[in-house]
Amino acid sequence: MSTESIEVPVIATVVGGHTGRLDDFKSGVESIIRLHPEYPVETLQGIEEFSHIQVTWFFNFGSPDDVALHARSPRDNPAWPATGTFVHHNHRRPARLATSFPRLLRVEGRDLHVTDLDADDGTLVVDLVAVFQEMLPRGPVTQPSWPSEMLKDYWRDVSERGFGGDADPQGARP
Repeated sequence: MSTESIEVPVIATVVGGHTGRLDDFKSGVESIIRLHPEYPVETLQGIEEFSHIQVTWFFNFGSPDDVALHARSPRDNPAWPATGTFVHHNHRRPARLATSFPRLLRVEGRDLHVTDLDADDGTLVVDLVAVFQEMLPRGPVTQPSWPSEMLKDYWRDVSERGFGGDADPQGARP
């Protein structure tokens, strides 16, 4: 791996929401993105006017040992083609970063209440920004069929999971 690196501050922490690092059923859960106190409340001024935010977060529950620099089948399912490290959306990439686009419900001080954030309780956030429609991908988004097959249940409501072990669908803890 590259010896070149950058240092990025942690600006917030996810409070509540998903637990257990489980795949799928990521909808129907409220969580809070709690901005750290060294960032003034005014850094969020105007964000409540937007329906969604873009959140970049760190897979801090994984380990650098989890990084996989080779092609492998998604979710270790041999029915899907082996694809390279930079095709996968998981903690096995070198920077161990992810980007999500949760819906912003409300802002209370440094707390951004969101839904459809697929990061777990305690996840470290390194950046967030309001989503501008003009900054989304331009033109048609294309992909092979296997991501749709793999992610068919990803955004299903957590109440449909059928067993415990994930978030309280009523929302984040204070």
